[in-house]
Amino acid sequence: MTEGTGVVAGDLPDELTAAEAGMWQAFRNGSLYDLSCGDAVVDDPHGGHPWGPERTVRARIVAWLLLDGPPALAGRVSALKLTGVRITGTLDLSGGTVRPYVELRGCRFDEEVLLPEARFTTLRMVDCAVPRLEAARVHTEGDLHLPRCRFQNGARLTDARIGTDLMLNEAVAYRDRSGRSISADGMTVGQDLQAEMLQSHGELRLRGAKVGVSLSLRGANLDNPYSRYALNAPQLTVERTLYLTPAGVGSPLLSGTTPARGTRIQRFECRGGIRLDDGRFGDAVDFERARFTLTDDQELSLRRVHASELRFLGDGPQRGKVVLSGARIVSLVDRAASWPGPGNLHMGGFVYENLVPRGPFPLAGRLDWVAAATAEYAPEPYERLAAVLRAAGEDEDAREVLLAKQRRRRETLPLAGKFWGYVQDWTVAYGYRPGRAAVWMAVLWAAGTLAFAHADHPPMNHDAHPYWSPALFTLDLLLPVIDLGQVGQWQLRGGWQWLAAVMILLGWILATTVAAGATRLLRRG
Repeated sequence: MTEGTGVVAGDLPDELTAAEAGMWQAFRNGSLYDLSCGDAVVDDPHGGHPWGPERTVRARIVAWLLLDGPPALAGRVSALKLTGVRITGTLDLSGGTVRPYVELRGCRFDEEVLLPEARFTTLRMVDCAVPRLEAARVHTEGDLHLPRCRFQNGARLTDARIGTDLMLNEAVAYRDRSGRSISADGMTVGQDLQAEMLQSHGELRLRGAKVGVSLSLRGANLDNPYSRYALNAPQLTVERTLYLTPAGVGSPLLSGTTPARGTRIQRFECRGGIRLDDGRFGDAVDFERARFTLTDDQELSLRRVHASELRFLGDGPQRGKVVLSGARIVSLVDRAASWPGPGNLHMGGFVYENLVPRGPFPLAGRLDWVAAATAEYAPEPYERLAAVLRAAGEDEDAREVLLAKQRRRRETLPLAGKFWGYVQDWTVAYGYRPGRAAVWMAVLWAAGTLAFAHADHPPMNHDAHPYWSPALFTLDLLLPVIDLGQVGQWQLRGGWQWLAAVMILLGWILATTVAAGATRLLRRG
């Protein structure tokens, strides 16, 4: 007897319809039960063509087969393999353990599918129409495949445990009453999560989710005009790479590779904010050719993200903000056109070790990039850029960055500080161009020598005085601290005294700026 049914094991229950009886026998045989008619329009589970009783089964009978079904025929393995079947009523497998293999293709559900806390070996639902999928804490030992399915009121996979792969390729999910298309907070996927060319109309939530290999949203279209985020995935962990990149359209193998040249592609597009705060990515976060449409109060947020590589190679958003505050990246691969304009980029505490530009990205553009991220002066972005350039052997560029930092800082100083800053800039470029000091010294020395050659210079001591040398006299005036034995030996009167005073003052200014610049260099900026 099959427990609780009153049916002898292997007997066909009397209450079954003809379609259900065929499904029952196919289950025992482990064979495919196909009720499609061969007309693509009629067989479309998402279309409006009605399916009659000849291809309709009750959800209660499906649950009976899966939870407490008859034994397999001799030499066979029982399995539920349905194609083109309409399932009426609510399929409720909550808390149940489903041992048979389950594969539903092109099926239409009239009501929601309830799988919370259910356990499966492998579950495949391909190209099915599902009003809503409730699968919180569902557990599969193998795959959970939901490609090309349509969820009219969203899907819930909160705290699900997927043993190997989760596939959502080309699925379409509309928002539920809470505004979420797919809610998968706390979900764990043992290997890959593939959601390529996914269409999400609402908030896709992956808060605290963990993916054992890679998460692919290649060619996905995320659209959420109703709230702040189209992809809300803080504390997401991906052991390898998160792909927000193009997908090849019509390719039999959508996943895993960059589309070959000549392949028609579909970009990753997002209309709404993206939140990846505190995420951990073992290999990379890839935004190759991604397109973002943000409102002024939305943002692409990568706060405190850790990744070996950030490939920021999408189209620069025209509105909204890009936030990298506190992120730690080993290699930053980027394009100049991928970054937003001034005021829309925030990089406080952003740490990166290598810069790998794709295409032209001159130093002037890098300085504009830093300026765009610092509406108010902050030294850290300049110092980080200089350190990375210096580590790459670009010492001259590093000095230019630090000079730009000093010039930006100067604008924040009071009037006296600004004046002194301009003096340091004009004379020795804050010490980052030390060659200027020698030029200024040579100019002043030459000018002073020519001037003092015509000066009346009676000696202070007529009995013992050195030979008059305008060049040595000028040099003695210009060099503070060092005494060449000229200044104290000659008397100057009138305008020549004022000229000597000016030379002493210029010498001190020049020496002070050189000393300040040298100190800065010794501190490595």
